[in-house]
Amino acid sequence: MNDILNRLAETLEARKSADPQSSYVAKLYAKGLDSILKKVGEEAAETIIAAKGSDPGQVVYEVADLWFHTLILLAQQGLHPDDVLNELARREGLSGIAEKAARAKE
Repeated sequence: MNDILNRLAETLEARKSADPQSSYVAKLYAKGLDSILKKVGEEAAETIIAAKGSDPGQVVYEVADLWFHTLILLAQQGLHPDDVLNELARREGLSGIAEKAARAKE
């Protein structure tokens, strides 16, 4: 799975310098952060709606859209999927309750 994330990250990084007329991702970058955030929100809502339905394939489709647009957000922010994976690895084995309690003390 990490291979596809790395390939997508490379492609999304390359799209930063692409012509917005030739690339959907370049067009999102050109429109700015608010447009990217709007797409992430739209895809999150579509994922929720799909999950309320009874078609697992539609859930997968919508989650893929959500992940894709979240990867665009990460790239726009100068982050890489590895940053998120590293955070997930840091949390692995931690109780969610304990992890939230530790954040509250910071």
